Amino acid sequence: MKCFFLCLTIVLAGTLGVYAQAPKYSNEFLAIGVGSQALGVGKAVVATSADVTSGYWNPAGLALTENNIQAVFMHSEYFAGIAKFDYGAVSKKIDSVSAMAISVIRFGVDDIPNTTELINSNGQIDYNRITKFSAADYGFIGSYSRKLKQPGLSFGANVKVVRRVIGDFANSWGFGLDAGLQYRNKNFKAGIMLRDVTGTFNAWTYSLSDRTKEIFTQTGNEIPVNSMEVTLPKIIPGLAYTFTVKKFNATPTLDFDISTDGKRNVFIKSKTISIDPHFGVELNYNKLIFLRAGVNNIQEVKEQNNIITQTAQPNFGVGVKVYNISLDYALTNVGQQVGLLSHVFTLRANIDALIKH
Repeated sequence: MKCFFLCLTIVLAGTLGVYAQAPKYSNEFLAIGVGSQALGVGKAVVATSADVTSGYWNPAGLALTENNIQAVFMHSEYFAGIAKFDYGAVSKKIDSVSAMAISVIRFGVDDIPNTTELINSNGQIDYNRITKFSAADYGFIGSYSRKLKQPGLSFGANVKVVRRVIGDFANSWGFGLDAGLQYRNKNFKAGIMLRDVTGTFNAWTYSLSDRTKEIFTQTGNEIPVNSMEVTLPKIIPGLAYTFTVKKFNATPTLDFDISTDGKRNVFIKSKTISIDPHFGVELNYNKLIFLRAGVNNIQEVKEQNNIITQTAQPNFGVGVKVYNISLDYALTNVGQQVGLLSHVFTLRANIDALIKH
């Protein structure tokens, strides 16, 4: 236990000392979250994640998976179906103390009309000149996890490759690292996730036609140039405790997203760091039927009468496990948009157990 908090202190001090300022909201598609189980509890799973989705939430949990091979797939739609979010991952145990996983994420908007060539050389509108393109973000994550000699302590790390494409106009390649720890002592769990611990670097390349540049100039838009974008680290510590009464289990969880890119509209904010707490609880019967609820995205919102109110985003979820297949559902949204609730479904399977049957 002392080892866990010592590691936590060193990481916090080192990260905050090195990174003081940064642009906000870089690679934000990787912060949406994956898996209906996690989304149902408000994304408070850094201490409890112990399955194939740990490759995203906290790679330290991969070593604690109960099955040799697990696979998961999730599909969700945001902003009234305009944007599609897909996620898939496979994990495998290497031996009794280590495991690995590969995760793939895509967040995209497809069939966007390109009207930059709408007017032909004669100054006439020609709708046949309208083409379509996609704006899509891809994340490829390779994960490794290992149980340490300290009882109850495990470590994990991610290597991330980020690909972002905006039609034929712009694209980028990015690279970054994550690291995580988990500690478990009977019913008590603690964890920490260091997302983009070294900073994730995206190199952007732009390829604009002369006509597109002309339109940008006429409409007062800045013509972009090749550049480097950096995603600064985010530190996410978490705590959880499981209460058991016969075959019923209840696990309340608490996480804190600590951003190092300056002031954000979250519950606790300053010029240097911002802290966004999120809470959740999962109830289950004999680990077969699950009920979940969570609160996150606590913000101050200015109403039309200039009165500032405190708001929070509620999340709900259910799940069922049949043999070696788990089906989970979550009702959530992005950024508290009224009326834009998202129904998120996740299918998770223990592949090796299914093959044996």
